[in-house]
Amino acid sequence: MNVLYPAIFTYDRAEKRYTVHFPDLSEAVTEGETIEEALFNASEVLTLTLEGRIDEGIEIPKPSHRRKGAKLIAPSARAQAALLMRWAKGEHSTAEIARALNTSWPAVARLEDPHHWPNLRQLERAAAAIGQRLVISLEPVSNQTK
Repeated sequence: MNVLYPAIFTYDRAEKRYTVHFPDLSEAVTEGETIEEALFNASEVLTLTLEGRIDEGIEIPKPSHRRKGAKLIAPSARAQAALLMRWAKGEHSTAEIARALNTSWPAVARLEDPHHWPNLRQLERAAAAIGQRLVISLEPVSNQTK
């Protein structure tokens, strides 16, 4: 499972700007004068939108399938970790995971907080407690522009 949301980039010739919107998150809209700036801003607005939804307790849809002409955008690593933990834990309660890890409920809850920097060991142990395996990937930035 990954956290790559499709984004639609539209170039306005009159304004000489790219506008970016995310079909899965209607409030996530940004722009940029160059494609590089628009890509950077897209990742930033995606991160802020996801963090805001988590903070406000608003549902976060899983990314839809890639749409024709869309570019896949990733939010910050912290936001990705928080969402993956939320989605992967399924029916497991925070307290149940805390017991399995022999740690406190707040320590496990922080793994779902996009403002917290979890370490790899915490993520790996939590993933194992819910029957998952942590996989880390480095992706070339150029993949976003294809």
